[in-house]
Amino acid sequence: MVDNGLVGVTFSTPGGMVTAVEYNGIDNLLETENEANNKGYWDIVWTKPPEQPGNIFDKLEGTSFKIVTLDENKAELSFIRTFDPTSDEITLPLNIDKRYIILRGSSGFYSYAIFERLEGWPAVNAYQGRIVFKLAQNLFQYMAISDEKQRVMPTAADRLNGKVLDYKEAVLLENPSNPFLAGEVDDKYQYSSDNKDNRVHGWICPSPHTGFWMITPSNEFKTGGPVKQDLTSHTGPIVLSMFFSTHYAGESMGVKFENGEPWKKVFGPVFVYLNSVSPTDNPTSLWADAKEQMLIETENWPYDFPQSEDYQRKSERGRVSGRLLVRDSLISERLITANAAFVGLAPPGQIGSWQRENKAYQFWTQTDFEGYFLIPKVRSGNYSLYAWVPGFIGDYKYDANVHIRPGSNIKLENLIFEPPSSGPMLWEIGIPDRTAAEFFVPPPISTLMNKLYSENPEKFRQYGLWERYTEFYPNQDLVFTAGVDNYPVDWFFAHVNRDIGNKTYVPTTWQIIFNLDSVDSTGDYTLQLALASANEAELQVRINDEDAETPHFTTGLIGHDNAIARHGIHGLYWLYGVNISPSQLSEGSNAIFLTQARGLSPWRGVMYDYIRLEGPPRSN
Repeated sequence: MVDNGLVGVTFSTPGGMVTAVEYNGIDNLLETENEANNKGYWDIVWTKPPEQPGNIFDKLEGTSFKIVTLDENKAELSFIRTFDPTSDEITLPLNIDKRYIILRGSSGFYSYAIFERLEGWPAVNAYQGRIVFKLAQNLFQYMAISDEKQRVMPTAADRLNGKVLDYKEAVLLENPSNPFLAGEVDDKYQYSSDNKDNRVHGWICPSPHTGFWMITPSNEFKTGGPVKQDLTSHTGPIVLSMFFSTHYAGESMGVKFENGEPWKKVFGPVFVYLNSVSPTDNPTSLWADAKEQMLIETENWPYDFPQSEDYQRKSERGRVSGRLLVRDSLISERLITANAAFVGLAPPGQIGSWQRENKAYQFWTQTDFEGYFLIPKVRSGNYSLYAWVPGFIGDYKYDANVHIRPGSNIKLENLIFEPPSSGPMLWEIGIPDRTAAEFFVPPPISTLMNKLYSENPEKFRQYGLWERYTEFYPNQDLVFTAGVDNYPVDWFFAHVNRDIGNKTYVPTTWQIIFNLDSVDSTGDYTLQLALASANEAELQVRINDEDAETPHFTTGLIGHDNAIARHGIHGLYWLYGVNISPSQLSEGSNAIFLTQARGLSPWRGVMYDYIRLEGPPRSN
């Protein structure tokens, strides 16, 4: 046990499991009914290639323990498990060093880990890595993820007594201990968040008023960039920090190592923050205090107290600044400032490769209203600079690599992003922001709703919305007339299959009807198709002939992000530029047919981000 007078933390040795957290007069904030290795722990879900049946759920139990530092100001503990390549046992080919830090005067504790592979070690695929805390069920009932997403939650027993719906995570609460929750759906994916927004979340105990919070001061060690979605807190009560996973992305986000591939990465530190207020204070004030502490932790990043030489301190890091502008002559003859654009450093790769990158570090910021950006506190290394701009399709990548050295202060010249554009816009549907949030999200099924989202802007988090497409379009699929119909009302948020009875799902074809006063034969037209999500889908495009045996264009089978089932309004981003010969178009009325050709499941489909038809290029 390590105790700083405010917090006491008990660990198993040499396993490195957190078995008790003592605070505010409470002997243990963690669930005492659980086994010692099922209260606070790190874990990895992995498999050995070629894929074996079922994944291995590994809680990374240490085999040796050492005190790294112990003095009047700090304790740092290390729990280590070392891979033995000569062993015949099937074990995770990683060296694991889990560390915990408790500081004098700090109301909480830090945790980080160093994962390492050496040359010559066997291949492995890792699909999830995280730290987990399972809190005392008799203490914590109120969960807070953001200002808008906080509420009294059901218990684990409520879920056990409920009705499992189309998948095990979604449960209809039939007889919960709190009658207010009766008839609601509880699903951990309803509480997911983008990495950029997932900075603090946790639970509040009403008596005594106590908060347990997970604070993430930096996302540099998380995979997939700022808009990768993942889990936060959920019924249990459970608090998570997800470092990598395939959620909202699919198997492409699995961390896959080939035979002999070396690797090392530091995950964390993250901060478990504990707070309390007097019985006369409003317990929800603990959330406001937790947000303030998150800002303090973020300002103090990178920390100066972790002892691992693999964790880079401020003096070992650098910064990059510059300005991003947009050149789109079809909109303006002058350069356009890239307001609120996302600019980031990630490992060298192709344009847009950052959203599938999962082995190294990423550093992101957003531009100000004039397009200026600063990316501070960047680990030493070699990076590409990437960007994307809300309001424009496509991705930007700086031509040269960016080399960060200790103390670097790199100032780049004006960066010019030229978004894909072949000719003048004839019509558009949606907003190019990489989500489908602007489209029609239907009201939830009245018997399958979560009251948290009845008035919340994230109304897409409701369960079962995919089933509502069949209700709105029972016989004929969606038809949208460009320039007449209104996409917030007339364009369904997800292109899904139709239920024709007995849970049999068939493909659907959407139509976009548009008028051309004349057909320009000087060049091809272009259909820009930006997708916010794809799950085991194939999107086919036909021009003015719905029954054509061969589609004019097909994406082929794409996507495994499962964002439709998991209440996300986006997954991975896809962009296609489809050329259309003027001979395929007619003066007057025309139609583009979009077919999601893969049936069988209610969750096979796509979400559109933005669609635009462009005329032939203008001659100079």
